[in-house]
Amino acid sequence: MRFLAFSFVLLISCQRLPDPAFETIPENSSAEAISLLGDSLYAPVLEDSIRAVFIQNLVEAREDYKSDSTDIGKIIWYGRRLAYLGEYQEAVEVFSNGIKLHENEPRLYRHRGHRYISLRAFDHAIQDFEKAGELIKGTKDIVEPDGLPNALNMPRSSLHTNIWYHLGLAYYLKGDFESAAKAYQKCIMASTNDDMLVAAVYWYYMSLKRSGQDELAGKIIEPIHREMDIIENDSYLKLLLVFKAEFDSDLLLDENSDALSNATIGYGIGNWHFLNGRKERATEIWKRVYEGSSWASFGYIASEAELASNHE
Repeated sequence: MRFLAFSFVLLISCQRLPDPAFETIPENSSAEAISLLGDSLYAPVLEDSIRAVFIQNLVEAREDYKSDSTDIGKIIWYGRRLAYLGEYQEAVEVFSNGIKLHENEPRLYRHRGHRYISLRAFDHAIQDFEKAGELIKGTKDIVEPDGLPNALNMPRSSLHTNIWYHLGLAYYLKGDFESAAKAYQKCIMASTNDDMLVAAVYWYYMSLKRSGQDELAGKIIEPIHREMDIIENDSYLKLLLVFKAEFDSDLLLDENSDALSNATIGYGIGNWHFLNGRKERATEIWKRVYEGSSWASFGYIASEAELASNHE
């Protein structure tokens, strides 16, 4: 299932948030990044069983990398394994060293850009994803293996969809909703399954709403329905159904949800209130998300960006 790309004109201007200078974190600090609100962000505390697995995976990836630090696959997995433990700055360094060796490899820009988003360095992320987008022109798409597999161990995203998806997100977090929408158009056109489709449509819809394209936004979500073949993006599907008035928003704000789901749902429901003129309720929900611990999740970063934008 695919959506046709639509052309549109941006109706309202948007405020752009500056990138924090994450490189200037003092050497004696254990913080990985500084939030858009000025708070220090530290590597997450993981459950012992999960941490043990992540550490073992990292040990193996590091050994592979040491055996051949020029191999693109080994560079990528070493950087990814570092990031899963919250070592985002070191992951960026690994990807950067890889780019020095393979300056025309889009996968390295794609993964470094992802971790620039984690570090709140959105301009750096945009530059990387734009570069990756240029490098994949005319190339065949490839499925990207999951480092954190879904329940069925079936990867749902690809190199192309991940580049456009994350580029759109970086622009969205900057408040450049016109550019975000253009990236999500490309992501939708490259999507080959419902999981990737609902993820792209979700952010595309909100980009259109934020740029005043209400009529087009409504058309975009018309084909979304409950019976879509979803393995891992159930939260995005339910949020889209809330936007369509086909699902009760209160059912999504479950205090027992896991941290990532809470951040995803919290941002989406907060944005739903915001778009419907309930700014105080939106801010209240975004603050709840920000008080959580999943600061690398996209819903958390988006909530943080909203609070930093000062919509009053």
